[in-house]
Amino acid sequence: MKINRDETAPFTTADGSTIREFLNPRNSLLKNQSLAEATLLSGQATTPHYHPVAEEIYFITQGEGVMKLEDESFRVRVGDAIAIPNGLVHQIMNDSKEKLVFLCQCSPAYTHEDTILVNL
Repeated sequence: MKINRDETAPFTTADGSTIREFLNPRNSLLKNQSLAEATLLSGQATTPHYHPVAEEIYFITQGEGVMKLEDESFRVRVGDAIAIPNGLVHQIMNDSKEKLVFLCQCSPAYTHEDTILVNL
């Protein structure tokens, strides 16, 4: 199965990022994971959140920003991969002038119901 990025409609997730979900159990033969591309414009950030069930991998493909995992913050840039275990509060922020684009792989697949927003 093949899906092209440009044939995928963007939508806003529960954490506030705009994503294009390429593959997931609803549109492919996959049963246990999803792959999406997320975009944050300059100055945007996701709402701090965690996933009780899913673990994630972010892979930065364009731009740079700041990643927060619980109490740790660090810069991310093109080529960086970030492991996000389930249950860990996280947030990614675009503090640059260009857009921040990253791939997001979730296992099991992303659902709004598995996204718990946190007020810090």
